[in-house]
Amino acid sequence: MLDRESRVLEFGHVLERLAAQARSAPGKALCQALRPHTNYAQVAHAQEETAQAEAIFYKLGYHPVPEFQDILPLLARAQVGSILSAGDLLTVGDALACARQVKALLRREEEDETPNGVRDMGAALYENRDLEEDIRRCILSPEEISDFASPELAKIRRQIRSGGERVTQKLNSYLHNPQLQKYLQEPIITIRADRYVLPVRQEYRSQVPGLIHDQSSSGATLFIEPMAVVEINNEIRQLRGQERGEIERILGEFSARTAGSSEALRQNQQILTELDFIFAKAALSREMRGVAPRLNQKGILNIKKGRHPMIDREKVVPLDIHLGREFTTLIITGPNTGGKTVALKTCGLFALMTQAGLHIPAELGSEMPVFEAIYADIGDEQSIAQSLSTFSSHMTHIVEILESAGKDCLVLLDELGAGTDPTEGAALAMAILQTLQNRGALTMATTHYSELKAYALTQPGMENGSVEFNVETLSPTYRLSIGVPGRSNAFEISRRLGLTGDIIEKAREFLSAEDIRFEDVISSAEENRLMAEKERQVAQLARQEAQQARLQAQQLERELAAQREKMLAKAREQARSIITRAQAQAEEAVRELKRVKNAQDQAERDKVIAQQRSRLRGELGKVLETVGGPVAGSGQPPKDLKPGETVKVLDLDTRGTVLTRPDAKGEVQLQVGIMKLSSPISNLRRVEVQQTAQPAKRGGGKSVKLNNARSVNLELDVRGQNVEEALLEVEKFLDNALISGLSEVNIIHGKGTGVLRSGIQSHLRHHPHVAEFRLGRYGEGEGGVTVVKLK
Repeated sequence: MLDRESRVLEFGHVLERLAAQARSAPGKALCQALRPHTNYAQVAHAQEETAQAEAIFYKLGYHPVPEFQDILPLLARAQVGSILSAGDLLTVGDALACARQVKALLRREEEDETPNGVRDMGAALYENRDLEEDIRRCILSPEEISDFASPELAKIRRQIRSGGERVTQKLNSYLHNPQLQKYLQEPIITIRADRYVLPVRQEYRSQVPGLIHDQSSSGATLFIEPMAVVEINNEIRQLRGQERGEIERILGEFSARTAGSSEALRQNQQILTELDFIFAKAALSREMRGVAPRLNQKGILNIKKGRHPMIDREKVVPLDIHLGREFTTLIITGPNTGGKTVALKTCGLFALMTQAGLHIPAELGSEMPVFEAIYADIGDEQSIAQSLSTFSSHMTHIVEILESAGKDCLVLLDELGAGTDPTEGAALAMAILQTLQNRGALTMATTHYSELKAYALTQPGMENGSVEFNVETLSPTYRLSIGVPGRSNAFEISRRLGLTGDIIEKAREFLSAEDIRFEDVISSAEENRLMAEKERQVAQLARQEAQQARLQAQQLERELAAQREKMLAKAREQARSIITRAQAQAEEAVRELKRVKNAQDQAERDKVIAQQRSRLRGELGKVLETVGGPVAGSGQPPKDLKPGETVKVLDLDTRGTVLTRPDAKGEVQLQVGIMKLSSPISNLRRVEVQQTAQPAKRGGGKSVKLNNARSVNLELDVRGQNVEEALLEVEKFLDNALISGLSEVNIIHGKGTGVLRSGIQSHLRHHPHVAEFRLGRYGEGEGGVTVVKLK
């Protein structure tokens, strides 16, 4: 593809949006370097990669590749024997952690046997947990090595601390000596040149024997190392040198281990960069609401509801463009600013995006061929420096196009033949279009020439198209219609702008009869098309409403069947419970009667029989209440029902919301879940709602108020806190949620470096009241939120 065409069609702006979706500098560079393929197999592979990544993206809810740095320069230094700094080694550790995390996220699930090259790339990532964990354990920061990096380092630092304590103890004796205190500028111990010193006043220099290491800017204070601590400071200084040597040895050892894994780490960098790039394509598709176009090798282009990605999504007018079946040349006419150029650029940009492996912002079912070349002559190319007019500049470029364009090429020509005599310009345009058609190229051209409209009507393989213009509002609608040539609307626009009628009529006299009849035919065809379009929209709306009603009816039928099965299962369970309880009661009654059978006292026998009769009657009452409860309900049918009230639907054993007042038949409309249905009032009971939602009291989160108790947040925001502070908040938050009977809450920790998220999730993993937790899905905050389910 030519760079000029990519620039004219604004492909660079798409690449900028793509690069913004990448997480790493190498990934962004790969996005910026993306160029369209011309081989069908390469295009199909690139599109399949984007589709696979998009499927994983939607499943995870976020971009699975975290930010990582370019470690290739570090690996090159390690391979030649250089010692990497602590910060460099932390970067290597981060790269290993990144590879491990991505590999775990992309690991194929056992039941997932579908081929997926993106997952296979993740499986090829190299892991080295030993090196990664050793770096984390031994290197605390770019400036600090842990005491536990080696036994020798721990020993040296213990000796340094011991020496420091001895020096401090010795110098403290100076500070607490009343005779020496008056010689000191301040009663403190400080350090100069890695040696412990005291701040002594200049005039008392001779009273404190020792070595002078520094003085204040005013010269009033000297920093003196008393002779009593010189030897100890010398020991500490020697130990400091040993410490630096041991640290250098440790860093050298880690550098050697890094060099030993350099090839695997270099491969990791390549795979991670490629994955970052692929998931950036998926993220861009998600942002643009794009779809994977169906590829074909038949030269068929069919864009359904295509939206130019550089136009505001709320303002862009979708376009339907098709080429390659009934015709290969489309001539688009219409007024200026009507959207003709946008149609050309949308078609060309979609071709570039498709062949670069990007999804296009259109509807499912859109088809795109794979072009060997895309040519575009769009915009004002006048060049003062080269003394070229607009016509000359355009024609120079068109000549270049004609030298190369042929089969499997897309040619886009804006205002073909403009800038010269209309008669000659129209003739040239016809000849150019005929040449391109004979060569088998797919061609789209815009023009104002009526001759080209008539030419397209009579020429096989050519078709007219037009962009609509609202004469009443003097504004374009940007809708593209194929099959009808466009009108210039010059007379109507001039009339609306105030040009007098006599001038317009005089202008009409200069038109030939053929021109007038042709414009009238176009006007009539346009009116008929608009009428047909309105009728089609009405029919489509009616069809959609009928389909929606059918779907709702099917859903209602399924839900009623599920409710019926649920009620039957509940009834069976109740029946089993009743039978079991009745058997137990009967057996107990029999045992009691047997016990008093031989009793001599008739009164005692009568008393026991009466007790058992009363007890069985009581159990029978409970059974009748249980059996009758779900059907008959308790209480009276509600009166004066109003929309918005909550009621229990007895025959469904569920709750619903009243939508309308009772009608003449005594029925009301209800909203039950996603269903709307009618029910007689006798089948309803009014329900007093005990749980009401309350607005959040803090942090912008959600809260609920239960039984007039205190409000309990459904979300906790700990962004900006360190791990210790956040865990205190989390513990208190989970206790309140548990006491209030909540089953699920959200903890907002942000994405950031992941330290806060890891600390919180490690705490949740061992929390006695946490059943499970997960990262938020799309729409829940994704990787910046942890969703917790309580036991």
